[in-house]
Order: sequence, then structure tokens, then C-alpha cells
Amino acid sequence: MNAKEIVSNYYKSDAVINPEILNDYLHEDVILNWHSSKGYIQLNKSDIVRLISDMRRSYTSSRINVHSILSDDNMVSARYTHYVIPIESSNEEMILAQFMSFWEVKDDKLYKGYLMSQLA
Repeated sequence: MNAKEIVSNYYKSDAVINPEILNDYLHEDVILNWHSSKGYIQLNKSDIVRLISDMRRSYTSSRINVHSILSDDNMVSARYTHYVIPIESSNEEMILAQFMSFWEVKDDKLYKGYLMSQLA
């Protein structure tokens, strides 16, 4: 599987809300550099798993709509919208945020990520 397929499969999977699936995609030494509307944070693997675990407690479901995905060897960029259904209103899907990501894939896993997000 090439890098573009790995990243594409990651966004199509439930990894963004399921820590067990997430572990299948993350390299042991993964680092995510995230510039959000609330500021900059850097996350390692345990931080990412903890974040996804917290999201799972807040949302009944989650889906990602990828608008574009481009690759150059082991580097992949994706532009997408992340939708969630909060526990408080289980019949109302809402946009969590708009994202632009860049992933370096190493050993068939997500290794270095750069993420920019903006609340909708």
C-alpha cells in the first residue's frame, strides 16, 4: 500500500473516534504539530490516543469528508471537513472543524503530521 492509500484509509476508517483502530495507523514515534484556532500544540502517540478517547466520550459518531488528497512519495496532504454527532443531540450532525493536514508516512504508518484547523 502506498502513502496516499494509507492516509486515505485512515480518514475513511473510524480511527478518528476509535483508539483501538487508531493504533493500527500511528507509528510508535508519531508527532503531530497542530495549529488550531485555539493555538499551537504538539502531540505524541499517547496524547493523540488520549484526545481520540476524549472525543469518543463526547460524540456518538464521527465522519470525515475528504475534499482533496495529494501525495508526493511518502508525503500526503489532505483537506477535509470533520462532522460529529454530539451525545447531547444524537439526531443532529454538526461540523466540528475544517482541516488541512500533511502526513509523512514511515513504515506504513503515520509518522509526522502537520495539522491546521478552523472551527466552522
